[in-house]
Amino acid sequence: MENKNFQFKTNLNCGGCVSKIKSVLDNAEGICHWNVDTDNADKILTVSSKGITKEEVITLIKSKGFNAQSTND
Repeated sequence: MENKNFQFKTNLNCGGCVSKIKSVLDNAEGICHWNVDTDNADKILTVSSKGITKEEVITLIKSKGFNAQSTND
């Protein structure tokens, strides 16, 4: 399966926010690597996917109380 990179605008403003989603993203099946650019005004989350969908990533982020919107829509 081909790896795909997804990007999302989020409200993950700081390291504390990122730490709250770390375990769910680290343990999610289908995510190879992820990173949040908290210095970017849109707080861009980049996910390297190996099977997970954009919708599944958004659901994971929302399950921790944060918002995510795909930048590819």
